[in-house]
Amino acid sequence: MVELVDVMKTYGEPGGAGAVSVLKGITLTIEPGRSVVMVGPSGCGKSTLLNIIGGLDHPTGGRVLLDGRDLAGLDDEELARIRRRAIGFVFQLHHLLPQCTVLENVLIPTLAARDGSTQDEVRARARILLARVGLEDRMSYRPGELSGGQRQRVAVARALINRPKLLLADEPTGSLDESTSRSIAELLAELNRDEGVTLVVVTHSRDLASRIGQVLELSGGVLHERGRS
Repeated sequence: MVELVDVMKTYGEPGGAGAVSVLKGITLTIEPGRSVVMVGPSGCGKSTLLNIIGGLDHPTGGRVLLDGRDLAGLDDEELARIRRRAIGFVFQLHHLLPQCTVLENVLIPTLAARDGSTQDEVRARARILLARVGLEDRMSYRPGELSGGQRQRVAVARALINRPKLLLADEPTGSLDESTSRSIAELLAELNRDEGVTLVVVTHSRDLASRIGQVLELSGGVLHERGRS
């Protein structure tokens, strides 16, 4: 599903006096349907690596393959098409549109998808997802009428509306209290299992990491399994 081959990321002119090397030859394979959690200290490059996997950022060196296709060889339009069709994103901040209802927010990614589904079909999918995340009675609400945890659940449903193969979550519980964070962690684990979506999560939360799947630690620009050097 995802393959990273010697991925490097340097800010500034490589080899220059002010260059900062964030990722130093990351190699990783994530099989379809697996769940992986990346942890590490603040500023270590976790979000940068997640953005590279999702085609939002470009590596300085190495290869990033999604279903065998090298993202580095694609232009911006092709990358945008892949992100719409194959990748769902959940961020620490939900980025919901305040003027839209919960249902309308979930439907927004379908406006540019053009996958042949009818409006009735995508609306039915949105309702199923909102029920799946426990918000079947909040579809007509607006984000300002929801709790933080509920807004993040809307964001999860929105990320899944186009049936992505890969779900990327960057600190999805970072702004939530402990109880709500645990609920979101359990939801992501259930969706990984029940929807079969490949899940990659970046987090500072040890509790979230323990509930998701394989834990990898990024430190000093190098990625390794937790507990191994």
